[in-house]
Amino acid sequence: MRLIIDAGSTKMEWILMEGNELKSRFMTEGFNPNYSDRQCLVETCHGASLPNEIHSIHYYGTGCGNPQNCQMIKEVFQYRFPNAEINVTHDLMAACHAVLGHEKGIACILGTGSNACVYDGEKVIDKAVSLGYLVGDEGSGMHIGKEVVRAYFYGFMPEDLRRQFEAKYPLELKEFIQHLYHEEQPSKYLASFAEFAGEHKAHPYIRGLVKGCFKAFVEAFILRFGECRSLKVGFVGSVAYYFSDVLEETLADYGLTLGKVLKSPAEGLVRYYQ
Repeated sequence: MRLIIDAGSTKMEWILMEGNELKSRFMTEGFNPNYSDRQCLVETCHGASLPNEIHSIHYYGTGCGNPQNCQMIKEVFQYRFPNAEINVTHDLMAACHAVLGHEKGIACILGTGSNACVYDGEKVIDKAVSLGYLVGDEGSGMHIGKEVVRAYFYGFMPEDLRRQFEAKYPLELKEFIQHLYHEEQPSKYLASFAEFAGEHKAHPYIRGLVKGCFKAFVEAFILRFGECRSLKVGFVGSVAYYFSDVLEETLADYGLTLGKVLKSPAEGLVRYYQ
């Protein structure tokens, strides 16, 4: 039995395989060791309906570029599965395995957060700097959601969109500030407003807003790689998936070639481990 986990800030996807056969897939709440308490992972791990006879665990997670975070996660799973071999690595490696397999290319994440790296078919050989939601995460659901809600409160949003936004989110400024600055997971909260952009992505204003976020992502994360125009650029994440047409257009503007785009790494990870 092999357990593969793709852990993002918003959700975790669990994949259980026996040999080459997919036995089950399910979702739980996300976990980011930079913002979430260890006990959250303990409860999620122990609450998951899983057999005890698991011989290897492959955990790909946001926040796992930090060795201390990796060690903490490994300890949680080692306690639950004392006989399992446990490998913990960053979520970028999940993107590499899912969209590139054993081929060289650029793998990117565009979900609640964002990141990118160059992969040589076996390991990450160059990686962008990820500064998190307060300073970075360009092109992400958080970034798009932030720009949507900013446009609403600043009065930049066209009137037709403004009416539809108010119908979907009866939002008061005081309530927004309270949630953003005094409650947990502000990045997830901001990313929730990206759903509005997805529902209205055909609107010229929204298309321009999203494209502006993607341009910021390309300039911060991809153009720093010297060989970027000679490699395919693959993506995992719901933002990349739902706005793939805008993403492809943005990459083309910079002379870049879009590779595979997956909503989540799970499908690609199953293929990789088969």
